Amino acid sequence: MVLTKKKIASALLLLVVLLMVTGALALSIGSTRIPFMQVVSLVLGRFFPHQPLPSDVAVILFGLRLPRIYLAMLVGMSLAVAGAGFQALLRNPLADPHVLGVSSGAALAAILSIAFSRFIPLPLPIAAFIGGLITIFLVYSLGSRSGKTSPHTLILAGIIAASFFSSIIIFLEPFMSGHQLREATFWLMGDFSGVHVPYLKWVAIAALASVFLIYRLAGSLNVMLIGDREATHLGVNVEWVRRGVFVLSALLTGLAVSVSGSIGFVGLIVPHLVRLLFGNDYRLLIPASALVGAMLTVTADLIARSVAAPIELPVGAITALAGAPVFIYLLRRDRVEQ
Repeated sequence: MVLTKKKIASALLLLVVLLMVTGALALSIGSTRIPFMQVVSLVLGRFFPHQPLPSDVAVILFGLRLPRIYLAMLVGMSLAVAGAGFQALLRNPLADPHVLGVSSGAALAAILSIAFSRFIPLPLPIAAFIGGLITIFLVYSLGSRSGKTSPHTLILAGIIAASFFSSIIIFLEPFMSGHQLREATFWLMGDFSGVHVPYLKWVAIAALASVFLIYRLAGSLNVMLIGDREATHLGVNVEWVRRGVFVLSALLTGLAVSVSGSIGFVGLIVPHLVRLLFGNDYRLLIPASALVGAMLTVTADLIARSVAAPIELPVGAITALAGAPVFIYLLRRDRVEQ
């Protein structure tokens, strides 16, 4: 299928509408249910005031649920685009943002900030982001030779880093108190309840900028699908594009993990689903992955906070339960088609 600008715009418009409907449903459903049409009216009234909003409803919608939905969308967008970037970088449709160890590095830094909060007065999101950045440079230095990167070497470096960091986390767990261990466990499984709005604004700016820059490389990524040598002959600086995608995708992963913890399968499943629906053209794959990823995490968060209300389940557990069967189905389907 040849994609034109009109087809791309139509597909993205449909996904935007679906995302808005998903967000409205997430605002409506919860321990306190608010009728869907009333939610739509209240949200529109927020921008076009026509009557005073009841204080309790305002707190539920705009003080609790809306920031959480905003965080879920931001994390889903970041992880899905990072997954698409890593799959392009490693030329493997089964790669995900955790494969290069960025999540494990951020998780280790977060656990250290929890376990040694008395000695390291550093907010957990900032500690996790710093850990992700350190991991980016570590994996890149291990996976590059003479200034050039190899997909296979990057994968091996990421696996080694992830295994090493995970071992340290397991080693630290017995030395943590019950409260610290519970906080660490929920963070490792993914959680959208702790929304730090001031920090989230900067995360949103950095994440949107990273997605935009990856999208600017979509044309080069399309050319690189035919091979590095052919892409070089066509004027693409393959090594520069590879470095850019690696850094930006790793940055997106670090940003997402820093505010939500480790949430799996989003970066793995979403780009694969988008490819099945729209093909491999990165001009559509990247923005569509962002929108579908946002829908997936908002839906997962809705299930996590409503299926056993008032008890909240870890969001990462929901994405794993939903993602694993879907991934197995897609994997078997690809084998049958081959």
